This record gives sequence, structure tokens and C-alpha cells, in this order.
Amino acid sequence: MPAAVLPERRIAHLDMDAFFASVELLHYPELRGQPVVVGGRSVDRPRRQADGSLHFARLRDYVGRGVITTSTYEARALGVFSGMGLMKAAQLAPDAILLPANFDAYRDYSRRFKAAVAAIAPCIEDRGIDEIYIDLSHIEEATLPLARRLKAAVLAATGLTCSIGISPNKLLSKICSDLDKPDGITVLGMEEVPTRIWPLAAKKINGIGPKANERLGQLGIHSIGDLAAAPPEMLVQHFGRSTGAWLHRAAHGIDERPLSTSREPKSISRESTFSRDLHARHDRAELSEIFTGMCLRVADDLARQGYVARTIGIKLRYADFQSVTRDLTLAVPTADGAAIRKAAGECLKRVPLQQRLRLLGVRASSLLPAAAAAALPAPLVQAELPL
Repeated sequence: MPAAVLPERRIAHLDMDAFFASVELLHYPELRGQPVVVGGRSVDRPRRQADGSLHFARLRDYVGRGVITTSTYEARALGVFSGMGLMKAAQLAPDAILLPANFDAYRDYSRRFKAAVAAIAPCIEDRGIDEIYIDLSHIEEATLPLARRLKAAVLAATGLTCSIGISPNKLLSKICSDLDKPDGITVLGMEEVPTRIWPLAAKKINGIGPKANERLGQLGIHSIGDLAAAPPEMLVQHFGRSTGAWLHRAAHGIDERPLSTSREPKSISRESTFSRDLHARHDRAELSEIFTGMCLRVADDLARQGYVARTIGIKLRYADFQSVTRDLTLAVPTADGAAIRKAAGECLKRVPLQQRLRLLGVRASSLLPAAAAAALPAPLVQAELPL
């Protein structure tokens, strides 16, 4: 009996266009076509004036340490991108509209677009609030009409546009979804990698961050084509065996990773960037209140989602932007706020606190469903946290 012929692999990467900003424009359509930045505080919320019109905050009036969550394409044309400090962005686009983030609305629209896609192509890897991978291999429909149908379903469910890249694997599809933004479709075959992918900058490969890109540049490697032409042994020499081999494969468009369709969260965390740098001793009361509140919110998130955590960790960012993390593994997994606060406090004792702090975060990981954890045998001796 002949072996079954596997269908040709077709992986799509669907990325919502300027997602947070686009959701805001649904609520404030009068802002369409204008540079808009999302990332302000609640005080930056639009205010209704006596004549019924809305007054919008401007970037030039912002004072603080916040960063941009996202921006419209009009703002990006002015050099304003996500992750940039709002004060720096104000120098580039002082007249841009500033809006506070509304994560409840973003989560709602995220659920809507994912449900619309799942009704057509249910094999999905969830990559975050605004992007997914989709396995189209087993759907008997031509690629371009199928991509158009997915985009139409997303638009009907949300009123928002998305961009889709389709190729034989996740790595290439991720690159392709960014090539024709916004509202684009890019379909790529392996035979087109030399002509369409190699001319792109090496940093377009997901996984090549700023530091790796800088090191590649020092080696005279600037484009993906340069990387593809680099001797594999040279890449291994400079980046190590595993990373060097991956860089070589990625430059040739080789990626055999399957979609991960599990929806189990790997961790649950909360963090806060302070409006001013806080000192562990002089601002102890304020820091303690913030820290305890974050621990309790992590506990509430765990309980609401039905998980317990075996590992509790903290993240600190100092005023000089250096970051440190510490974690502690518990003998018994928990979703209790007091236990999380105690474990996080133990982690805090293991980091130097002479510098002022810019950010503080609490993370729960090594998650288990609460029902499954309840069935675990109790330890013979319950370990105590170190004093």
C-alpha cells in the first residue's frame, strides 16, 4: 500500500495592523489620518467639552517616564514607534494625539479576531494579543482566496484590518506579514527566498535582536543574503554551535518548527514602571504598598484563570536601566496572595538595593491547573521559606 502523501505545508502569520491604535480609532473615528500615540495615563483620556466635542491630549504636554505602547502609521512616519519614551517622542511629534491604553477593549477585539479565524482555520498558535500563526495545510482552498477570506472575516468581526504572510514555515511567514503593511497579503515559496528575502536586513529575521545585529554588522553581515553567504563555521565561531547553526538555517529560510496549539499560559506577571525613581529605604512604605499590591493582583490572576504556581520571581530595573531577576521554587504550588508576597519578598532580599528603582515586577511561573495540583501527594516534609 503506498504511503500517504502529506499536503504541502502552508503556514500563515496574521498580524493585526497597529492593533491598539486601530481599536482606539474605532472609538474616535475623527482621529483617522492623524498621528496618534497610545501610552498615556488616565489623565490623558479625552475630555468632553461644553460644545459636545472632545478635547484630546497632545504629546507635547506629556510629562513623565512612560513609553509608547503603539502608534498609528502616520505617527510612525514621524519616527515615533512602540517602546520609545513618550518624552523623546514629544520632541519628534509634539502635535501627535496622546491616548491612554484601554487593555479591556484590546483583549475583547483580540478574542473577536481569533474566533473569526478559528471558524475558518482552527489550527492556530496564539502568539499574543495581536498576532497568530495558522496552519492552512489541510484546507482545500487556493492560498490567495483563502487569505482574502481570512482577512474579510477579521474585518467583519472587528472592523479592523490585518496583514498576512503565507509560506512553508513560521520564520518566513513572520517576515512576510510585515512586507506589505497595512492590510496586505504576501505569499512566498521557498524558491523565492533568494530574490525576496535575501535583500532584506538581517534584523528582519525574528530572533536577531539589536545586540546580535550589531555583532553581525561588525562581521560585515548586513543583509539576510550576507548571512546566507557566510561560512557556517565562521558563524559557529562567533555565536556558538547552536546559535551559529540556527543563523545559517534561518538565512536559507529553513524552519521546521511545528505550530504550538496549546493555550496553557507559561507564566502570569505584573509589573510597574514608576513615575519617579524610588529608593528602597527612603521610599520604603510606597514601594512596599506597590509590591504587595502586585503580589495580590498576580494571586487574583492565578485564581481567576484556575492555576497555581510553583515558582515565584521578581524583576527589578534600576535607574541606570540595568535589570535583575530572582526566583524561588516552592515546595507546594500556590495561588495565595500572602504566600506569593512572602516568596517574592525572599527574592527581593537577594538583590542589591543601593540604587534607585525604575521598575518592579512580580512573576508566577511553573504553572499547574489548580484541580491537577490538588490531586498531587503532599510532601513528606513541607519545606519552609528561608528566613
